[in-house]
Order: sequence, then C-alpha cells, then structure tokens
Amino acid sequence: MSNQPHSRHDNGPALFQPLGLRDLTVRNRVWMPPMCMYSVESRDGKPTPFHYQHYVSRGLGGFGMIIAEATAVSPEGRISPLDVGLWDDDQIDAWRWIVDDVRRSGAAFGIQLNHAGRKASSQAPDRGHETGSVPPEEGGWQTVAPSPIAFGSYERPRELSVDGIHVVVAQFRDAAARAVRAGFQMIQIHAAHGYLLSQFLDPLSNQRTDEYGGSLENRMRLLIEVVDAVRAVIPEGMPLSVRISATDWAEHGWGLAETTVTAATLKEHGVDLIDVSTGGIVDDVTIPVAPNYQVPFAKHIHRKVGIPVTAVGLITKPKQAEHIVASDKADAVEIGRASLRNPYWPLYAARKLGLRRAAIAYPTQYLRGAVAD
Repeated sequence: MSNQPHSRHDNGPALFQPLGLRDLTVRNRVWMPPMCMYSVESRDGKPTPFHYQHYVSRGLGGFGMIIAEATAVSPEGRISPLDVGLWDDDQIDAWRWIVDDVRRSGAAFGIQLNHAGRKASSQAPDRGHETGSVPPEEGGWQTVAPSPIAFGSYERPRELSVDGIHVVVAQFRDAAARAVRAGFQMIQIHAAHGYLLSQFLDPLSNQRTDEYGGSLENRMRLLIEVVDAVRAVIPEGMPLSVRISATDWAEHGWGLAETTVTAATLKEHGVDLIDVSTGGIVDDVTIPVAPNYQVPFAKHIHRKVGIPVTAVGLITKPKQAEHIVASDKADAVEIGRASLRNPYWPLYAARKLGLRRAAIAYPTQYLRGAVAD
C-alpha cells in the first residue's frame, strides 16, 4: 500500500495516466470537483433522480474521479435547506444506487463531507432569492461557529461549546462510516471556503481563547480531530482527502504559510491528498480570478509538503490541463464549470491530446459516435 501517486508513463498524455492513492487506482487525472446542486426539494437530505443523472453522466463521460457535492453531516450543517446529507442511516440507500452506477461507468466516486457553520441556513442560489440567511418561518435555523461573528449580512451564529465541538467530530465520523456503507471510494473533508472547519482555522472568524483558538496549533485542532475520527472508521486502503483554502485573499487572514504547516500535519495524520482551493471566509475581498489562478498554491503545497494535490479554478482547456499535470504542478486537475457545460469533457480532451480511439474510455454504446483515427 502506498500514499504516493503511481509513476507517470511515457505512453501518452500525463492527464490520462492512472493515479494510485492507497488501494484505489483512478483511471486518469481528470476529476470533477464537488459542486453544490441545491436540488433536494424534499429537504430530507436524500439525493434524487437528478443527482443520479448528474453524476452517472459524468462517469460515462470519462472522468477519473467524481467527488459528490458538499454533503452535510447534520441537518444544521447544510449550506441550504436543499442540500444533500449523510446524517441518517435512511440516506444511505438513496446514495447507494448512484454510487453503484458511477462505479460501473469506470469512474471512482468520492464524497465531500461538510458542516457549513455560520454559512449554513443560507438561501440556495439561482432560486430567485436574495443572498443571506433563510428566515425561521421559511425553514431556516440557528447557525453555529467558533465565535459569534456573522458572515457578511448573514444571521449572527451561536458560539459552539467544547461539548458542541465534540458532537461535530462525532457527526463527521458517523457520516464517513455511512459513506463507506454506501460504497464511496474516497472521503473528502471540507475545510475550505469559509465553512465550519475553515472558520476554526481562520483568525478572522475564530477569536476563541480556549484550546480551539489562538495559536495555529489550537485553530487546527478541530480539523485534526475530525481527520483522526474519520480515518479510524474508514478502511485502511481507502484514501482520505482534505479540501483547504490556501489563502483568504484578505489582510490578516489565513495564508499560504499556515496552509503549508497544516497540510504537513494532515499528512502525518493519514491524509492522502490535499484539494487546494482559495477564499470564502469573508465576502468583501477582491479575488484575482483568471485561468490557473489557484494552480501556484497547489504546486507550492505539492512540492513543499510532498503530498499529492489537485488543482482547481478556471481550468477549461485540454492543453492547459495537460501542462499542469505534466509539469508536476498537481497530480490531477478538477474540471468544474466546464464539466457542467460538457459532461463528456474528458473524452473530448483525450481526442484533442492525440489519444487514439481505442485508448479513450468511450462507453461501448457510444463508440459509433467516436471520431475515426
């Protein structure tokens, strides 16, 4: 068993070489990141036929790894009332049929576990709502956070007690155990984008004076406790990933130096891959969004810590993605919005990068539509 990626080969594009993480081999380096769909109209956390179509179509489209959207570890941990969850055993079967067919398609299927903290109980986007918290009369709830500091115009959260923090750790642990029962092949812990674990890491949102606040060691304590609890209940051969924001883009906030120390600590605690993103803790900063704008952070973590990483953020073109992997800036790239436009992006990219038809992961049923060599 190895925590390091398998060696790349000289027989084709780096983007379409397999990647090994513990006992899992992923067929290529083109991954679909978690993207919230806000589509659980019943508000019970159970994925729907829409989710089946959404994820299975990307498996048929050739993605190596698909990571299911932010999945709440508790009802109050949902970003919005329309989020999926794994806080109850009744939700396992609702996921299992999706997991089974994604895996049959040839893709690996991971799941991102999340607690939204002070950014929970928010309005689902694209539903005609203003940004902000959902009122109680419309199904909203009291949010929690490391400190009673609101995010932007959202409602003020309640500060978590130490006992409440221990409950959150148990919720992540139990959700991970359910994910294993549902058949997922990788667990990702969401510690980015200003959600609860990110809120504990960040000095702008964590002003506690107990063992969970102050020093970096204290601020990362909850994340490490969650990682240890999850690692203890998943199979030894199952990879564990953490998504982290490498910077806030905000003065006096979280930065790359702290991310590097945290990533090294996560590696020591059995994390196999860091999904490197940025931002999300405050809403009044300017982020220099442009193609590859987050790739330098992934490259830094990969080379300084010596851990596999994925890169994400306006990666849309095959040659662009190939260069990132071939030049060892990241072990895999995550194709987000472009995958929403084209579920078969990997098949398209493979052809653009010169792979012959026989080497491309076309579903048998679609071969008649493949371009001839």
